[in-house]
Amino acid sequence: MKSLVLAEKPSVAKEIARVLGCGQKQKGYMEGPKYVVTWALGHLVTLAEPEEYDPKYKTWNLEDLPLLPPKMNLKVMKETSQQFRTVAQLCKRQDISELIIATDAGREGELVARWIMELVHWRKPFKRLWISSQTDKAIKDGFSSLKPGKDYDNLYASAVCRAEADWLIGLNVTRALTTKYNAQLAAGRVQTPTLAMLMEREQEIQSFQSQPYWNVSADFGTFSALWREQDAHDGRVWDKAGAEAIAARLQRGSAKVDKLRTVEKSEPHPQAYDLTELQRDANKRLGFSAKQTSNVLQKLYEQHKLVTYPRTDSRYLSSDMVPTLKGRLESIAVGPYAQLARKLVRMQLPVTKRIVDDSKVTDHHAIIPTEQFVNLAALSNDERKLYDLIVRRFIALFYGPYRYDETSVVLAAGKDLLYAKGKIEKDKGWKEIYQSASYASSQDEDEDDDSDSGQSKTDRQPAQLLPPLKLGQSLPIKQEKVRELRTLPPARYTEATLLTRMEKHSLGTPATRADIIEKLLGTDTITRTQNKLMPTGKGKQLIELVVTELRSPDLTAKWEQELERIAKGKGDPAAFMKNVRQQAAKWVSEVIAETKEYKPHNLTHSRCPECEKPLLEINGKRGKSLVCSDRDCGYRRAAEPMLSNKRCPQCHKKMEIKDGKAGKYAQCRPCNVIEMLGDKQGGGGKANRRQNQKLIEQYSDNTAMSNSLADKLKAALEKQSDK
Repeated sequence: MKSLVLAEKPSVAKEIARVLGCGQKQKGYMEGPKYVVTWALGHLVTLAEPEEYDPKYKTWNLEDLPLLPPKMNLKVMKETSQQFRTVAQLCKRQDISELIIATDAGREGELVARWIMELVHWRKPFKRLWISSQTDKAIKDGFSSLKPGKDYDNLYASAVCRAEADWLIGLNVTRALTTKYNAQLAAGRVQTPTLAMLMEREQEIQSFQSQPYWNVSADFGTFSALWREQDAHDGRVWDKAGAEAIAARLQRGSAKVDKLRTVEKSEPHPQAYDLTELQRDANKRLGFSAKQTSNVLQKLYEQHKLVTYPRTDSRYLSSDMVPTLKGRLESIAVGPYAQLARKLVRMQLPVTKRIVDDSKVTDHHAIIPTEQFVNLAALSNDERKLYDLIVRRFIALFYGPYRYDETSVVLAAGKDLLYAKGKIEKDKGWKEIYQSASYASSQDEDEDDDSDSGQSKTDRQPAQLLPPLKLGQSLPIKQEKVRELRTLPPARYTEATLLTRMEKHSLGTPATRADIIEKLLGTDTITRTQNKLMPTGKGKQLIELVVTELRSPDLTAKWEQELERIAKGKGDPAAFMKNVRQQAAKWVSEVIAETKEYKPHNLTHSRCPECEKPLLEINGKRGKSLVCSDRDCGYRRAAEPMLSNKRCPQCHKKMEIKDGKAGKYAQCRPCNVIEMLGDKQGGGGKANRRQNQKLIEQYSDNTAMSNSLADKLKAALEKQSDK
């Protein structure tokens, strides 16, 4: 008898099959003496669409909402149905005695496998492979200690609740908004509160009124000190006269050292990465989007096998990994890391609670390098950069704290107090890892995610070297300076700071946050400009129109916590889903009752050639396109025409490529020349050009062609070809 192994992707299946000795390649699976290895292609099974419950739902109608099927049905995804049939046939084989789930070790991976099992009616025993890296050793170890499949029933229950909740909320609220306002308005359990946060920040920026303020500083030659009213004061003076009066009092006077304090400070090494922290760091240091980090990381994990499981929410390692740490350091001791890692291999590793803590590791430990030997030359530029972050962070775990002496001095000039700080480095510690040129500049740029104080960066006192000073010592003031500054509005979110906020409010999981941001960008609800995220005109209106409760992160966070409890076997899936259904129904009725209006922010002056309504400009993957503002019409065309290599016979400029029912044609707008490009009837040459010329004479008055005239001419060509 054989075991059937179900992996999530062909690439992973191939590796597992190699390790298990399955050498016979078949269509859709690989076979060996003991195992048959097959794969899904991501999800092969998904929740049924509304029209599969009733064909009338194919048309979106407000009166059909809310859609709340008593039992959610599953369906095989059309585009991957061939692979599903292969898996289903393997499941029916008599010589297959058990199934081993080898999909990704997480909530989504569990769902991929269990939904397939449900549709093929799997009744035989099943086990779970749960591994955190894709190396040969990890796969072998995993297969020698398979877990009973039933141990993951709660994880599956939580995954089903998540999928069904997203379907019920997303579909109902999106259909309600879209049909009521006749515009594509998408809402969701996580994306709407995320949009609300961006909107809130945008409103803070818009309503912010910048104010001038002044700083007064005294230069003592070897160092400078900032005037402050008292210890807790920030040094800002709100009127110019006040600042000038302080400067006048300090003018060429002297100051006495009133307080002098030196404290040894130390900064412990940063903790290992979980997915969100890595996405944040890659955004700050490398300018990667969260999605880009996820994609590159997946390749490092799956293809190169250089890092451990990516979709983790833990920043700690488990105690069973301690014996493997030296081996990992040896594997990464190449190129720029050779010296840094070898130093550690020769000594006893300082393993503290800051690195290893079993109580803080749930399904997966932090992201660290594997024991796989690394060939840096085999990595693409992006892979190399991201791998560099992970390796340096891992090495830093075993370096000591960064230690320095901080001296703070308070000088009294009459009743005025001047403050200065100095720093003397004692031990570089873990910061030694980040001394290369690419890190030196960004090392201290860990901007506080919510630093909304409106303080300019120039307010912050620079670390400077102070000369030896004694209490009571008198120093002459060489020069006093008054500087005018302005308060700053809170900064727009970058992906790094938005991820921090999403994490703080439990919006989504490490695995889903990047997709949420991409979904908001893809629906033209938010836009990304120079790494900053902000809502579009559509996003601003959507937040106004969507129900209040859905904007708040609190409800979604509560649901996310409940899903976590269900995964741990403490929550009640039936009660959770009942609550979700009630919310969906309530929100649909609130959308229906709303009296506000929606005005598209992207209306153009062009009119639809089919129904005369204004066209909207939409940004898509293939550039800009123009879409009819009436969704029922469905007219769409490219806003930026594709150019052909065919040149206009009159002006010799490249002609635009257009699509008509008679096939593709090339058009020069300024000269009104049209030529068919390999049209469907196969006509070509002079006869075809003569026919085109006749059409132009018949339908054109030789004025420069406007958009609508071009569309009418295209329609005429189409009519001609239909005859």
